[in-house]
Amino acid sequence: MRRQRLAAAIRHTLHRNRLVQIALLAGFWACGEALVRQLHLPVPGGIIGMAVVLVLLATHRIRPDTLGRGAKWLLAEMLLFFVPAVMALLDHHEFIGALGLKLLAVILTGTLMVMASTALTVELFFRLRTRHDPA
Repeated sequence: MRRQRLAAAIRHTLHRNRLVQIALLAGFWACGEALVRQLHLPVPGGIIGMAVVLVLLATHRIRPDTLGRGAKWLLAEMLLFFVPAVMALLDHHEFIGALGLKLLAVILTGTLMVMASTALTVELFFRLRTRHDPA
């Protein structure tokens, strides 16, 4: 009985506390980072951590609301993660000229390519899913 109460309390904390969810996401990142270092993989640790989260979500080991509030907060405050990059721009005036325009073109092209490939992939899998689902 005591074990069930503890499990319920942990579950309640995971579903309600944004800081715990952020810590859990950071834990997945740290585990992915440790795996990459241990196995000498040529992939960033964050990608491995995200893949672990995806597998856990797909196999219903964790529910989306276990990480939802923390993930939404991180996405909402994402601009704060880019402030140091803007401050570095002030130290390097060469980025404001022609070099900066070239970099901007590369960044915009890369962003558009990622968005287009993501949209095409989602569309492809949506069509495959609707083709195979007995409606």
